[in-house]
Amino acid sequence: MEIFKKEPDRFDLIITDYTMPYHTGIDLAAEFLRIRMDIPIILCTGHNDNVSPETAKAAGIREFLMKPQSRDELALALRRVLDAGTSR
Repeated sequence: MEIFKKEPDRFDLIITDYTMPYHTGIDLAAEFLRIRMDIPIILCTGHNDNVSPETAKAAGIREFLMKPQSRDELALALRRVLDAGTSR
C-alpha cells in the first residue's frame, strides 16, 4: 500500500485475497480505490460466506475468482480486466 500511495500510476491492476490478518480484500480494495478510482482489482477467495461476486462488484472490484483457480482462469480474468481498461 505504501508503494501504491507514492506511485499509483505505476500499477496496472491489483490482485488480492479476501482473507488477510488485519482487514479483508474488500477493505483493501476500498483503500486502493480511494487513491485511484480506475485501478482494476481482482479478488480471490476460497469458500467464504462473507463475500460474493455481487458484493465484490458493488465494492468496485472488477473480477471475483474462487480458489483454487487454474492459471487459465486467472489469465482470462487478467485479460478481461486489462481489455476493459482500454475501452473506457
